[in-house]
Amino acid sequence: MRGTQIKTADEVRVFAHDAVDLTPGGVLNTTTISGTESRGVCLYIGAEMTSITVTMESGSTPTFKGIPAGTFLPILVTAVTGAVPSGVLAANDILALY
Repeated sequence: MRGTQIKTADEVRVFAHDAVDLTPGGVLNTTTISGTESRGVCLYIGAEMTSITVTMESGSTPTFKGIPAGTFLPILVTAVTGAVPSGVLAANDILALY
């Protein structure tokens, strides 16, 4: 990557290189997110959410409330176990960013 000096996989990643829809067809995929065995993923929330419950890399399961549409959550999660949208949950409302 131009402009970024990444020497090992242990260094912090600054930009996402892939995104996966966690709400295909408007149904939340609550299973462990693929590829998070050693490192979690950040989340992009495309629709307003009343709350979202996640499993963090540490194993804790916090619930985040009042998330506006277009929010990037700089947290490292291995699963999204619950989501309560303000409206109807749709495809691409929650994206896992790798």
